[in-house]
Amino acid sequence: MITDTVVEIIPVIIKYDLVKDKEETFLSMTSLTVSEFDDLRENFEKTLNDRKSKDGGISNNNGGRPSVLNLPQDKLFFILFYLKNYPLQETIGFIFGLSQSRANYWIHFLSGVLKETLETMDLMPKHAPLELLAKLESEGKQDFSVDGTERPINRPKNKEKQKKNYSGRKKTHTVKNIIIVGNDDREIKYLSDTVEGSKHDKKVIDESEVVLPEGSTLFQDTGFQGYNLEGINILQPKKKLKGKELTSEEKESNKLISRVRVVVENVLSGVKRLHIVQSVFRNTKENYDDLVMWLACGLHNFRTYNRIHSY
Repeated sequence: MITDTVVEIIPVIIKYDLVKDKEETFLSMTSLTVSEFDDLRENFEKTLNDRKSKDGGISNNNGGRPSVLNLPQDKLFFILFYLKNYPLQETIGFIFGLSQSRANYWIHFLSGVLKETLETMDLMPKHAPLELLAKLESEGKQDFSVDGTERPINRPKNKEKQKKNYSGRKKTHTVKNIIIVGNDDREIKYLSDTVEGSKHDKKVIDESEVVLPEGSTLFQDTGFQGYNLEGINILQPKKKLKGKELTSEEKESNKLISRVRVVVENVLSGVKRLHIVQSVFRNTKENYDDLVMWLACGLHNFRTYNRIHSY
């Protein structure tokens, strides 16, 4: 006689130690290799300790049971897992043995810690024009590319916001950023504010008042038509005029420009390795849509720096 047997399933709480020996799994969960994670963890732990010192060493557990994220490596693993996979807060709470409210707390707290960590490592893109210029002048001479990128968001309830965030190009509601990339080192040098998706790329870059070292070459696409910087060589594909054809020389020039500009497209693919800046953005916390783009760019710079210098 066959009888059904009830098997009790004990949930497994994911932690760093559980996956650190599974290289491919670890990479898919965090966007980093284990060795890259360990390099970042040293600086992340220092930032955590500095914050604890500033807070007078007060625990954030409020006298309750110890957090399952009691180790720095588990905290870092948690926030990288969230950014890379972008699960619902209820889901990530279950995976890590947390309530939804505690998951929400850790997401926003650790996002701030991670941003501060990447800033202390000088891996964040610049935003202020003079800071950008100073950084670029201190580095070796190279060419740059500029491009815009859009991210889908939930349809705003406010009708005015619906109109501002509707992107005719993407046929959905989006937010947008402009980045400037070094063509040689593939580092994101500049990141604009996060703006509504309907705003034109040229208008965003005009308002940024970006300054590049004199004599630099900037590659851009036709979305920046008419954008110029004094003392900067601008290279842009030539548009075909209505009723006319491009010459063979113009077509060849366009091909050469496109071959260079593929760098910025590859960089944006690296940034959007994190699903939080690829999927429809759900979070409602003010300015968090801006913060996660900073984190995605900073983590791209971290990965790029490590992989270039590992050879």
